[in-house]
Amino acid sequence: MRRISSSQARRYALAAQGLVDGRPSGRVDVRHFRKVVRRVGLIQLDSVNVFSRAHFMPFFSRLGPYDRDALDSWLWRTGEVFEYWGHEASLIPVDQHRLFRWRMEQGLNWKRLTDLEKNHPEYVEAVLKQVNEQGPLQTRDLIEPGQRHVDSMWGWSNGKVALEALFARGEVVTADRPNFNRIYDVPGRVIERAHLDAPGLARDEAQAKLLVQAARFMGVATADDLGDYYRIRMPQVRPLVEGLVDREKLVEVEVEGWGKLGYLHPEATLPRSARGTALLSPFDNLIWYRPRVERLWGFHYRIEIYVPEPKRVYGYYVLPFLLDGDLVARVDLKTDRKAGLLRVRGAFAETGADRLHVGRALRQELELVATWLGMDDVEVAANGDLAPFL
Repeated sequence: MRRISSSQARRYALAAQGLVDGRPSGRVDVRHFRKVVRRVGLIQLDSVNVFSRAHFMPFFSRLGPYDRDALDSWLWRTGEVFEYWGHEASLIPVDQHRLFRWRMEQGLNWKRLTDLEKNHPEYVEAVLKQVNEQGPLQTRDLIEPGQRHVDSMWGWSNGKVALEALFARGEVVTADRPNFNRIYDVPGRVIERAHLDAPGLARDEAQAKLLVQAARFMGVATADDLGDYYRIRMPQVRPLVEGLVDREKLVEVEVEGWGKLGYLHPEATLPRSARGTALLSPFDNLIWYRPRVERLWGFHYRIEIYVPEPKRVYGYYVLPFLLDGDLVARVDLKTDRKAGLLRVRGAFAETGADRLHVGRALRQELELVATWLGMDDVEVAANGDLAPFL
């Protein structure tokens, strides 16, 4: 069995994610957006906006400053990507629609939905009829006697539950996302007919293709890593991976320090060095599966949004900092739009990092991201061992 070092594993991972060669020097346009999506496979969405919308950051990490309005226009108005449950809510190339039909057929298994369908058997279909006749629309546009307006994201109305059930089944899709509010419409008015009419695949065949794609986007990975990329359950992953090895779609490897089998994509490239520098969103494809991050870099990382403030170790919205192939620091950021400041609420170097070198590189990256976000300056709080070097 082939053996690879931990350093090689990191370089395989960074190369697969487009994070080894630095950013383009010229103007960033739609061709670059398209390349990033094709390189990483899908872009995760998230509602937290304390620093930046999650889907903006993977593009910045790989491309540097770009026009965010131009990206949103491409994402939501060209039909080249669609939103669905890939790795959580994600933006996915539209030609992959047929690879998710098995998930659409499964639908949702929510008690709230089960209760709704039991108590109001016609309700979901009535909501679909409204979307078909009156869409695109938001939840608040639904006509429902006695509907209550709910501010909490968890306190969903029946209309919202019905729309999300229809979304999971692929019977409605996202037409737009102004201010992160999902606008629903029927697929035929959003997705080109050729993609909707493309034949779907049986669950095992589709999942096998997704696992091979995950290997391509990760370079080298364990079975758990591969399954997490598209959120495929391990009981399905294990036999599929074995079959993919037998068919030479994946290559078994022994990776230094992993203690479990690794799987290498046959076309994975190994660069001699990794020269990329990037702030990484907590929802970046490279780091969203935390066990893999720790296995590759020894970097213990948890997002602490839901941790009570007194118990937080590093801060509310902490981004890892990648420098020349290593995760060398983490920084807690907040965009104060009213004051025009990018606030660094904490900055922490990893053990053994050269804080002067890391601090200079991080300061340059922070100034770049602040300008991109339209902030006038960077304000650094005296919190963390790296803060004095910023």
